[in-house]
Amino acid sequence: MTDIPQRGVARTARLASLPLGVAGRATVGLGRRLTGQSPEDVQADLAQRTAEQLFAVLGQLKGGAMKFGQALSVFEAALPEASAAPYREALTRLQEAAPPMAPATMHRVLDEQFGTSWRARFSSFDDVPAAAASIGQVHRAVWADGREVAVKIQYPGAGPALMADFNQLSRFAKVFGMISPGLDVKPLLAELKARVSEELDYTLEAAAQRQFVAAYEGDPDIVAPRVVASAPKVVVSEWLEGTPLSKIIATGTQEQRDRAGRLLALLHFSAPQRCQLLHADPHPGNFRLLEDGRIGVLDFGAMARLPHGTPEPLGRITRLVLEGDTEAVMAAMLAERFIRPGLSIDAEKVMDYLRPILEPVAQPEFTFTREWMREQAQRIGDPRNEAARVGRLLNLPPEYLLLHRVTLGSIGVLCQLGARAPYRQIAETWQPGFAR
Repeated sequence: MTDIPQRGVARTARLASLPLGVAGRATVGLGRRLTGQSPEDVQADLAQRTAEQLFAVLGQLKGGAMKFGQALSVFEAALPEASAAPYREALTRLQEAAPPMAPATMHRVLDEQFGTSWRARFSSFDDVPAAAASIGQVHRAVWADGREVAVKIQYPGAGPALMADFNQLSRFAKVFGMISPGLDVKPLLAELKARVSEELDYTLEAAAQRQFVAAYEGDPDIVAPRVVASAPKVVVSEWLEGTPLSKIIATGTQEQRDRAGRLLALLHFSAPQRCQLLHADPHPGNFRLLEDGRIGVLDFGAMARLPHGTPEPLGRITRLVLEGDTEAVMAAMLAERFIRPGLSIDAEKVMDYLRPILEPVAQPEFTFTREWMREQAQRIGDPRNEAARVGRLLNLPPEYLLLHRVTLGSIGVLCQLGARAPYRQIAETWQPGFAR
C-alpha cells in the first residue's frame, strides 16, 4: 500500500463489511448453539473473529477508521473479561502498527516538504518505518549534527480519507457499540472529527510540541522530545528511547505499572496548568517509560487547548461531592449547565451517580482495575440501572466534551495498567478548585 485508500467506493465497501461480517458470525453462532456447543465457547469464538475482522479493516484503512479504533482501544478495560481477551491482542496491534507507505511515496512527500536535497539534512535515514499510525508514519534517522531523530511523515491523501471515514463510521455505530457497551459512539466520532483539521497540520503540531517541551524543561517526571525541524506534513524530533506503555500493560512489573500510572495522572492534571495544553490522544502507543523513570510523551497532533487551564468548576464540584454538600453540588452543576434549567431531578440520586465515579480521588491511594471500570460501565451503561437513568438526564456542555473524552481515555489506560497511586494528592495539587 502506497498511501491511504482514497476511493470512496472501496473504503465504504471495506467499512460496510464490518456489520455484514458480524451478522454472519452471529448466524453461525446460533447454529452452533442449536447443535449443542456451549454458549460460552460460541461467544468466545464470535468475539475473537469479530475482533480480528474489525481491527484488520481499521488498520488497513488507516485514516479516520484507524484513529477511531485507537481512540476506542482505551475502553477495552470496560469489557467483560470473556470478551476482552480476544480484543486485547488486536487492540495492541492496532495501537502501534499499520501497513507502511512505499519508500517512493515517502520520498515524494519529503521532496515536497523539505526540497529534493532533503537527504543533506541527515547523516543517515532508515527507509523502513519504525512505527506507523493513523495519519502518518515514523522513520528513524540521524540528523546532520549527529542527533538520533524521529521523522514523522504524513500519508498522502490523509485529509480526504479522514473525513470520509468519519462520515461512514457514524453509520456503523452499533457495531462498535459491541466492543464497549454503554459507550455512545456517535459523540466520540463527532469530537474526533472536529480534531482532524488540527492533526493534519504538522506545523501546528510542532508548535504545540515546542510549547510542551518548554513547559516541562528539566522536569524530573515528564519529558517530550525537542522539535528539530518541521513542515506542514513532516515533523523531525529528537528520538526518545523507552518502553511503550502497551508493553508494560502486557508484561510490566507492578512497580512499572504503578509508576506509569502515577505519571500519566500527573501529566493529565498538570499539563493544562503548566502549558495550557492537554494531550488529547491518550492511547498507550503515545507514551514511553524511560530508563531514568520519566514518562516520555509522543504525538502532539491532538491537543486540547485550555488557555485558562482546567475549568475550576470541575475541581470544585468534585470536592463538594466528596464533602457530601448536596445543595452546593446541585447549584454548581446547574450553573455549569450539567443540569438543564427547569429539569426536575432527585439531588440524592445525582450524588449516588457521582460518588462511585470519584472513588479514585476519594481516598489517599487507589488501584485502577479492569474490574472497577467494568462495574462503572455496567452501572452507567445498563438502562435497567438507576445510575443509567440519572445519567441520561444530565447534560454535557460542548465545551466539556473533549475534556470528558480525554479523561475517560486516560482512566481506561490506568485500568489496563492496574496502577496504584496517590491520585487524590495529584488532583489536589493541580486541579483548580479541588483543594480548599
